[in-house]
Amino acid sequence: MDFSLSPEEREVRDWVRTFVRKEIMPLEAEVLRRERANQPGLPVDELKALQLKAKDSGFWGVQTPQEYGGMGLSAVMTALLEAELGRSFVPFRFGGAADNILYHANDEQKQRYLLPTISGERKSCFAITEPGAGSDAKAIRTSARQDGADWIINGEKTFITGGHEADFTMVFAVTDKEKGANGGVTCFLVDREAGWKSEPIDTMGQWGPAALVFEDVRVPRENILGEVGRGFELAMQWIGRGRYLLPARALGACERLVGMAIEQANTRVTFGKPIADYQAIQWMIADSAVEIEALRWLVLHAAWLVDSGADSRHAQSVAKLFGGVKANEIVDRVLQIHGGMGYTRELPVERWYRELRLLRIYEGTDEIQRRTIARNLLKGHASVSGTLG
Repeated sequence: MDFSLSPEEREVRDWVRTFVRKEIMPLEAEVLRRERANQPGLPVDELKALQLKAKDSGFWGVQTPQEYGGMGLSAVMTALLEAELGRSFVPFRFGGAADNILYHANDEQKQRYLLPTISGERKSCFAITEPGAGSDAKAIRTSARQDGADWIINGEKTFITGGHEADFTMVFAVTDKEKGANGGVTCFLVDREAGWKSEPIDTMGQWGPAALVFEDVRVPRENILGEVGRGFELAMQWIGRGRYLLPARALGACERLVGMAIEQANTRVTFGKPIADYQAIQWMIADSAVEIEALRWLVLHAAWLVDSGADSRHAQSVAKLFGGVKANEIVDRVLQIHGGMGYTRELPVERWYRELRLLRIYEGTDEIQRRTIARNLLKGHASVSGTLG
């Protein structure tokens, strides 16, 4: 059993680590200053400039298939990259990506939506969550009724990532109330010009979701993604596309945070000696290091299952749950070690504290992950013995 990285994996990982250190971390002080002034931490033009700089070195569409101009990296490699990006709170992501369900588009739709999204000309958002349908996606009420060759959409979506910036959305609507999620939900590709409206939602962190409102929005039938009534299946593919990547990014954040805590412990002096000499501090750091190591292997194991073609859903739920809970415990300890300064907005610890809290909510809450894990075990779909039996 070989746990070492291949030469290629190490080379790619090291390039991203260097990119983060040289191009992204130097922006942190300015990003914090802007956010304190209620301005975007990383404006769109600066994000695009960084993405193009990475593209010059071949980093574009890290998981986008090579036939579409991407790198087509494995899940394990992508997890390694996300961990490196997580070392900074600057909201950078590589360009050249598109939602996985857009690859179900027909040839004409690919020309209008998929390819322009990969190239960066268009921005999309995934719209399924509603005020009364969050964790219970089957409870969506947004409806679409047929009117000749068109469909008329009415309803509201909420907490939609990128919803205020997107120029088209993949919206899920009930097209057959009797069937509901079992063949009665359809996905529509809807341009903003069709008439839907968005409103930003203010949150405690820098995540910028939006509410989307559809009032008699007319959509031609050629804008149906996939088949009529099969939208819920697409939605589940989107939701389960890469839960392991969320704790992967948190992994990088935790490594950086604990590194800051170690430095603080060694330099902060109280009662005549560094606080690193106190057992209370030592145990915080030791517990955090153990949890980081466990999270690392949970993430990589889930990614390895994805690459192997095995059913990775259980492993992804385990990584997502553990990562969300432990990342929040770790950042809380790091803030405590920094004392009053950790609570200020002068240091990034407070910023990470707010950001990591989201990990326990979006793309499957802690409670949903526990429900999934327990159900898999109780029904015999998974075993506590894991993949090694």
